Amino acid sequence: MPEASYLALHRSGQLASRVRQLVSQLSNCNLCPRRCGVNRFEGELGKCRTGRYAKVSSYGPHFGEESPLVGRSGSGTIFFANCNLACVYCQNYDLSQLGHGLETCPSRLAQMMIELQNMRCHNINFVSPTHVIPQIVEALVLAVGDGLKVPLVYNSGGYDEIATLELLDSVFDIYMPDAKYGDDETGLALSGITGYFTANRLALKEMYRQVGDLVIENSIAQRGLLVRHLVLPNRLANTEKVMRFIADEISRETYVNVMEQYRPSYKAENHPTLSRAVSVTEYRQAVQAARSAGLLRFA
Repeated sequence: MPEASYLALHRSGQLASRVRQLVSQLSNCNLCPRRCGVNRFEGELGKCRTGRYAKVSSYGPHFGEESPLVGRSGSGTIFFANCNLACVYCQNYDLSQLGHGLETCPSRLAQMMIELQNMRCHNINFVSPTHVIPQIVEALVLAVGDGLKVPLVYNSGGYDEIATLELLDSVFDIYMPDAKYGDDETGLALSGITGYFTANRLALKEMYRQVGDLVIENSIAQRGLLVRHLVLPNRLANTEKVMRFIADEISRETYVNVMEQYRPSYKAENHPTLSRAVSVTEYRQAVQAARSAGLLRFA
């Protein structure tokens, strides 16, 4: 098994430098494309509704993730409360929108990572990390000192800031972002954000630059990009355009999970086009879109 890339970064002293750069941004928060500009040190809250410290909703081995992450012992997931998106159909809205969770100091977050590694989890999987990246990297330094060595997974909604991602180069071995929509207008209507597709394209390209195509050894992901796309009813996600972008501008070898598990949740009942599950025909059309775009690794 190759060494997790953050270990070399730590030995060189660069990981501590990244911590300082990232934490300093909390005073005028521009960590994500929303660029709220609030001072989180002073308790000011932007769109993610998170202050100086991360809120953790739960953590533990997870067996419902993509198979290359799960293996035999599970993916060591840490679910963060709140989110920089406001998806009206969010399936984890109690965490992302209602903010259920406990404020967690860096030492406790580091301890969670070590506990998951001790449970033989194949990786540490940070779910909704975009708004708490400084806190994660701050805790990572402590966890490395306690013996952390498994790969880290950046499991985001895909609305990520390039400047922040550049500071994560060699921190994460596996990026697992969403590619939710193929146009900006749908992102505004369903997730309350401007420029989702524009930002998502840039973010996925930067992630791919850092880690490349997904490398799997002995059925376990070691490094690379894994993209998720949730199929929405009535072709709302513009799946064809998403798949063409991934194939043409990233790599035909990109590992893409075309997901069929949409169900109406949260405020979806207020949107007639979202008020039902995805049909078998719609899902098959989405898979065909991936195939027609020329993608070679999709499920």
